[in-house]
Amino acid sequence: MKWSFGQPVFAYERDDPNIVQRSAWVGHRYFAYDLIRNVKPRVVVELGTHMGLSFFSFCQAVVDCSTGTKCYAVDSWVGDSHTGGYEEAVYETVSRVAKAYYAPAAELLRGTFDEALSQFADQSVDVLHIDGYHTYEAAAHDFYTWLPKMADNGIVLFHDINVRIGNFGVYRLWEELRRQYPGLAFDQSHGLGVLFPKGCSELLQDMLLHEKELKMRYR
Repeated sequence: MKWSFGQPVFAYERDDPNIVQRSAWVGHRYFAYDLIRNVKPRVVVELGTHMGLSFFSFCQAVVDCSTGTKCYAVDSWVGDSHTGGYEEAVYETVSRVAKAYYAPAAELLRGTFDEALSQFADQSVDVLHIDGYHTYEAAAHDFYTWLPKMADNGIVLFHDINVRIGNFGVYRLWEELRRQYPGLAFDQSHGLGVLFPKGCSELLQDMLLHEKELKMRYR
C-alpha cells in the first residue's frame, strides 16, 4: 500500500475545545491530515467551514509536512437553515486560530461560494471540500460550478452523504456521481464521500484498491 499514516497533534485542540466539540466532522480529521501529507496538493478549497475543524486538519498537515499547499476556507460565517445562524464570535475564532497556527498556509475568504469562483483559475484546485448548504440542489450547484476549477487527478470531498432526514440531499448527489466517477466513502461522522472526477493518479488508484483497509483504519 502506497498510502502512509501520520500521527498528528492538532494545535487547534489546545486552543478552543469548541472546535472539536461542535463539529460533526471529527471522525474524518485523521484522514484529512493524511490526505494532504500523501497527495501534497498545491491548492485546497473548502466550501463551508463553520468552526474550522476540517479546514484546520488540512492546514495542520501542510504545516507539519511542509507541503507548500495553500488552503482557502470559503464561508459567509452567517449560517443557514441547516446549521442555524452563527454568532460573529465563530468567524473571530476561526480567523484567530488560522493566524496563530496556520499562517501563511490558511486564507479565509468571507463570502458566498459563487463569489469566490472568480478568484481561482480553471484546473487550479487539487482538493475541493464541499460542506455547505446540504440540499440536493445546493450541493449539485456547488459541485458543477466548481468542477471546471478542478485540476487533473483532483479530489472532491462531500460531507454528510449518509444523512437522509428533512431536505438533506447530498446522499442523492453522491449516489448519482458514484455512477459516473470512481471514488470511495467513509461511514462515520455522517459519511464522507471521496470522488475522483478528473482522473486517477497512481496513488488514487492505490486508494481504491485498499478502500476496505482505509475504512478500517480511519473508523
